[in-house]
Amino acid sequence: MTKTMKAAVLTRFGGPDAFELREVPVPEVGPRQVRVRVHATAVNPLDYQIRRGDYTDYVPLPAIIGHDISGVVEELGSDVREFAVGDEVYYTPKIFGDAGSYAEQHVADVELVGRKPRNLTHLEAASLTLVGGTVWEAFVQRAQLKVGETILIHGGAGGVGTIAVQLAKAIGARVITTARARDHDFVHSLGTDEAIDFTAEDYVEAVARLTGGEGVNVVFDTIGGDTLTRSPLTLAAFGRVVSLVDIAQPQNLVHAWGKNAAYHFVFTRQNRGKLDALTNLVERGLVKPVIGAALPLARMAEAHELLENGTARGLRGKVVIDVSGEAVALPPARQAA
Repeated sequence: MTKTMKAAVLTRFGGPDAFELREVPVPEVGPRQVRVRVHATAVNPLDYQIRRGDYTDYVPLPAIIGHDISGVVEELGSDVREFAVGDEVYYTPKIFGDAGSYAEQHVADVELVGRKPRNLTHLEAASLTLVGGTVWEAFVQRAQLKVGETILIHGGAGGVGTIAVQLAKAIGARVITTARARDHDFVHSLGTDEAIDFTAEDYVEAVARLTGGEGVNVVFDTIGGDTLTRSPLTLAAFGRVVSLVDIAQPQNLVHAWGKNAAYHFVFTRQNRGKLDALTNLVERGLVKPVIGAALPLARMAEAHELLENGTARGLRGKVVIDVSGEAVALPPARQAA
């Protein structure tokens, strides 16, 4: 194998131009690790939060970040029996502590790695690992969302929301989501039962109207701030709020008291079990990744800028990175149709 690889290296904390495309050493493979040729990765809000300096104590520079991988196993550690060279796999690298996915090759602990769904391309699979595993944990393990319950999903057209809507419907829940009016047909196509245009109507009043004043059983928050504090107003008694957002300042959650609500803050750790559950849903046709834009590794700065500002520009779904360059017709950064 070659001893070096190309990687988009974070050289400083700051704007999207903080990445440099460099030639770096390929890591050695430990006994319970695999080396994967990365075909595709994706960009997540966690990535630009790291880049701009939100987690400086946990990311020594220079760093290779990134949290989604789809690729092919090229080397096995001496104690690995679960996979063979040539297997197609997908996974999320360890968050904080190891090299990430913005590179041509990656070495991972075998316990993190799952078999790629057979019906997905590498670009589609790479869009799913962090988001899919996180939403699975949020709904199944934390909120324990049940058949027949009602869930409010904030931001149903986004990279997280598109998967959240589909997973909630696969569980058997009634789905209400917030989305701009231009995205209502799109979120309905994913399975949304009711869509609220948050730019034209207060979502608390809208939920009361749509539920006959009963409220929702679960709120899924990907926004934080005011959304985190006001969402309990939409809850039924004993409702649950699940948030993916780090609390930047103290929050007054007084509205949750009267509902006897439970709050869950999900900072997920990935494992093969979550991926296998997700793969089952994908291969049954119940969950389909949504890709909003695809770019090559050399355009990482553009990918970050697009994700940070994409909502206002109509971006739907995930921003993915074609690392291998094997896509037949790689589109430029674009708004999803």
